[in-house]
Amino acid sequence: MYATAFLDVPPLVAAGGTVRLPGSKSISNRVLLLAALAHGTTTVHDLLDSDDTRVMLDALATLGCGLHRDGGVLRIQGLGGRLGDDVRQRALSLFLGNAGTAMRPLTAALALLGGDFELRGVPRMHERPIGDLVDALVQLGCQVEYLGNPGYPPLRIRPVAASALQLDAPIRVRGDVSSQFLTALLLALPLAAASRAITIDVIGELISKPYIEITLNLLARFGIDVQRDGWSRFVIPAGAQYRSPGDIHVEADASSASYFIALGAIAAGAAGQDGLKIEGVGADSIQGDIRFVEAARQMGAQVSSGPNWLQIERGAWPLRAIDIDANHIPDAAMTLAVMALYADGPSTLRNIASWRVKETDRIDAMAAELRKLGATVEAGPDFIRIDPLPPGHWRRASIHTYDDHRVAMCFSLAAFNPDRLPVRILDPKCVGKTFPDYFEALFSVVQPAEVPVICVDGPTASGKGTLAAEIARRLGYHYLDSGALYRVAGLVMRRAGLEADAAHEARIAELARGLALRFDAGQVLLAGEDITEAIRTEAAGMDASRVSALPAVREALRELQLSFRQLPGLVADGRDMGTVIFPDASLKVYLTASAAHRAERRHKQLISKGISVTLDSLRADLEARDARDSSRSVAPLKPAEDARLLDNSDQSIEQSVDQVLAWWRQVQPFDAR
Repeated sequence: MYATAFLDVPPLVAAGGTVRLPGSKSISNRVLLLAALAHGTTTVHDLLDSDDTRVMLDALATLGCGLHRDGGVLRIQGLGGRLGDDVRQRALSLFLGNAGTAMRPLTAALALLGGDFELRGVPRMHERPIGDLVDALVQLGCQVEYLGNPGYPPLRIRPVAASALQLDAPIRVRGDVSSQFLTALLLALPLAAASRAITIDVIGELISKPYIEITLNLLARFGIDVQRDGWSRFVIPAGAQYRSPGDIHVEADASSASYFIALGAIAAGAAGQDGLKIEGVGADSIQGDIRFVEAARQMGAQVSSGPNWLQIERGAWPLRAIDIDANHIPDAAMTLAVMALYADGPSTLRNIASWRVKETDRIDAMAAELRKLGATVEAGPDFIRIDPLPPGHWRRASIHTYDDHRVAMCFSLAAFNPDRLPVRILDPKCVGKTFPDYFEALFSVVQPAEVPVICVDGPTASGKGTLAAEIARRLGYHYLDSGALYRVAGLVMRRAGLEADAAHEARIAELARGLALRFDAGQVLLAGEDITEAIRTEAAGMDASRVSALPAVREALRELQLSFRQLPGLVADGRDMGTVIFPDASLKVYLTASAAHRAERRHKQLISKGISVTLDSLRADLEARDARDSSRSVAPLKPAEDARLLDNSDQSIEQSVDQVLAWWRQVQPFDAR
């Protein structure tokens, strides 16, 4: 997951391959709560690992639920519908982040389980309504208090005796604000149905009905067969009791599938690829958002499906405009708003009032960010209308994500614009709510128009490695320490029992070409092994000098360096990155410092490692090495003609980083409106 302040998605031109989706958030948190309330042990497979599921798991652990992980499998020892005495006797505070699928159901369940609880979340959660659910619980006789604004979290729940609950009359709950209120009651009320049936009456038109279908399906899996009269009355049978199904598998998230369905509909097919395949969810999904497939087909996508997969190819182009009641796919419909930019006319999404009470006010958020891209948008209380963006009218934009995972994922699709402009996604880590590896998954199946490269070249001990690594970290880019490559090649040669001579040259070159290298947080990793110290020895340096004399090895390492150019971008440091390896780099920096300053830095490094050396000898060595590097016949050390010179003799690393990032903003300007 990218934890950077922003992530620049380069212009993308094609897509193809296979992507495996994470588990559904809606199913995951429902399963976790049901397993916790049930009698027996439930083994959960393919559970989503995300911010929302983590806060639910933390809450269940606080309630005394037994949780045991074994790789990707979670075993949950249920509470059997009853809190332990140690939990009942304490006042507990639960932090639930911005997870509506945790806050709403836990509010209902804890109000019926008994105990003293305080439920809090992030500031946005305290702006998301919960009053209709609390009103329904108060009808029952539960004691729920607002600790802030009436109608919103945070909440205080106090214990109530089962005998004090009022169960004779139907419980009334509004259905036109959020389906999560009804879901919360359905999941929790079996706790009170030991001796009598409990009826829920829905007031108003029930929105997001497919999410109630998920709830009813999972309740049945846990032994609760809810009877219903259309979408207005639901009856929990008397004697209802949660029973573990033993094993349960969480299907992949159909809402997350929408981004890749849209991707296949928007992007030209990648060479040699037969469309885009999505694994983990298919036509038989219990999730309502699988009906996004129907909307995508209306817009022109070609979609085939099986029991656990979808295959997407671009069909009509441009996409066909759509006018749709999107109430049945409220989360996935956000993706349609970005697809509308590629349509042949205006598109309208209707009956989406629930967008306004999600992680953010999604109608206003989508309208604002679409306008940044250049689109004409009309937004109303429960609809949004988007005009397409023709070639030549797209704008670079920094997309504000409002701490909303779906905003971030939707707008990544704007990188396929015909004007070949990148898109900046602010706060990309917000995707951790449901799909922590979303951008990694996206980058694995797309082809860019280009991958940006920043080169940092310079003489020995100029600090280029430290600078380049920090720039890469700030941008979320890959990092290449080219100076380490010959040392790694020498180490691999030595381990293979080879000598740096003509007889072994081809074999050493083959090993060098296939090095599985990664540079991460100051470590050099070879096939996952930390070899940082192993390549810094004097012997490793001598081996590096020997292999560097072999032409086939030099060519193999040049190819290896080129392979580091991967999405979303690369920062490479060395002596000839900008002149030889990446002459087309977007930004070239030539970093230097006086020999005296470099000698002083190197002296401090060596002294800290217990190596005794004099400043004068270090300075003389650096000056001699500079002379050799600048006068060598092959790739002499010198700035590229278009490099920006940075003398950091009197600068801190932070100042140097700020300077390079300022240059990068000049190269990659974004409209921040």
